[in-house]
Amino acid sequence: MPYEFTVGQLVHQLQTFDPDLPAYFAINPDWPYAHRIGRIVEITGSNGAVYIAENGQEGVLSPAVRNQLDWSDV
Repeated sequence: MPYEFTVGQLVHQLQTFDPDLPAYFAINPDWPYAHRIGRIVEITGSNGAVYIAENGQEGVLSPAVRNQLDWSDV
């Protein structure tokens, strides 16, 4: 996976999934929780970027999710 992930790459990958599924962040293999997605903001200008905020924890990631993320050995 590239170090920087563009909006286009994110949209492209998300388009392959059922649009009615919930979406979460999986942030840290040492603290394997699902995190709800919060606000999304764009910063314009020469250092422009899109930021996706975290909006709280949803629960512990299942072993199946951790295996898919290659976090099972952590």
